Amino acid sequence: MTTYPRKKLIREGDYAAEVDVMLIDDENGWGTCLSLKDVEKLDAVRKALGTGDLKTANQLAHVFELTPVEV
Repeated sequence: MTTYPRKKLIREGDYAAEVDVMLIDDENGWGTCLSLKDVEKLDAVRKALGTGDLKTANQLAHVFELTPVEV
């Protein structure tokens, strides 16, 4: 079993979060997956962004505010 770090992006409304996770590559043919801990972290960040709890989201990830670009 091999693990390697990746960043997952989550977008909720006007916010985006970059969450650090570890991908697990299983040699048994199941492919790449996430640990339960990382899945719960992604869900917690998504929920925090959805409810506007930026403090909690910022503790778990890098949070960005999205602004439209006018050309």
